[in-house]
Amino acid sequence: MNTPLSPDFAPHVIEAYGKLSAMRLIKATLTNVKAGAVEVQVPHWEGIEQQHGYIHGGIVGMIGDTAPGFAAMTLTPVDASVLTAEYKLNFVAPSKGERLVARGAVIRAGQTLIVTKAEVYGVEAGVETLCAVMQQTIIVKRATTAPHE
Repeated sequence: MNTPLSPDFAPHVIEAYGKLSAMRLIKATLTNVKAGAVEVQVPHWEGIEQQHGYIHGGIVGMIGDTAPGFAAMTLTPVDASVLTAEYKLNFVAPSKGERLVARGAVIRAGQTLIVTKAEVYGVEAGVETLCAVMQQTIIVKRATTAPHE
């Protein structure tokens, strides 16, 4: 069960996402925040295309990493942060459409490690096509106090 440790998880996640200059660079937006689940979207624009006109796989990986990472953050204390320890990304179709949508979700939340997943869809005329799947491990970095000198 995905139970938040803080009732203020959504504003905390939204504030943290706002600090991601890489997401602003690719024009990605946070579009949905729920306990244990987050959605990130990026519009298809020329600056993120690869040589065949599809959205570059690196962009797929960026939003595929970000959505479940922030899904994990919804279940941590607000004074903790999260870092990706590893992920496995499988491309299953070309990343094309008007936009991409990454839906991240928590599979299992532990105190130190959180296992997540993401599905990335290309959206064209309202029709979603799965283009990538990811499994990820997140490490929770707990807040620490500075040692006394």
